[in-house]
Amino acid sequence: MERPLSFSAEDIRDEKVKVLRAIQPVEKKDVLLGQYVSANGKPGYLDDDTVPKGSVCPTFAALTLWINNPRWEGVPFILKAGKALNEAKVEVRIQYKDVTSGIFREIARNELVIRIQPSEAVYIKMNVKTPGLVTRAMPTEMDLTYKRRFTDTKIPEAYEALILDAFKGDHSNFVRDDELDAAWKIFTPILHWIEGKDGPAPKPAPYPYGSRGPQELEKFINGYGFKRVETGYVWPITNVANL
Repeated sequence: MERPLSFSAEDIRDEKVKVLRAIQPVEKKDVLLGQYVSANGKPGYLDDDTVPKGSVCPTFAALTLWINNPRWEGVPFILKAGKALNEAKVEVRIQYKDVTSGIFREIARNELVIRIQPSEAVYIKMNVKTPGLVTRAMPTEMDLTYKRRFTDTKIPEAYEALILDAFKGDHSNFVRDDELDAAWKIFTPILHWIEGKDGPAPKPAPYPYGSRGPQELEKFINGYGFKRVETGYVWPITNVANL
């Protein structure tokens, strides 16, 4: 959202509504659905006795939003969520475009990552020269992990902060009715498609329990210009021997 006029609850919520109204409803071509199957000794979704046989209920979704305003025109916002994945985390990942080719080739893109949970952090993923005598680039980061940086401060959980806001009468982080209405307008058409209200319900792509999602995920996100490079990089520790 854009910068609000003040810290007042209504000014903040006005800006949230503005950006939601600038988002067009999700289209079918911008959606990838998945359903986990048994793998690694874990049962699949359809193996649950409480799940109807042949259910096409998705347990994974990746979709792309477009914000039609001057700041974000043409920038894809890719959202991913699912069950039985390889990691349980919530983060915002902003990937920058490739830099002009220089002396280093095939380097990973720079990224700004805002990790919400677990372990709140903000870090910039970038490329540096590998330590030692080797002349090649490797990914590393400038890291602000809250628990390591602010060791003498208690960082409240999300609901702790919301409960305190409720006691104080601060509505900034609560959803207003027009914000809720704008959000539903974005997702209602695609939810009707998933539920089979506008014809046959789509069949989700299978993915193994404990994986990153359906095999089609890489092609889906690459279609919007996102580039995931396997470099041996693992936040927050990089083992140079693995590069």
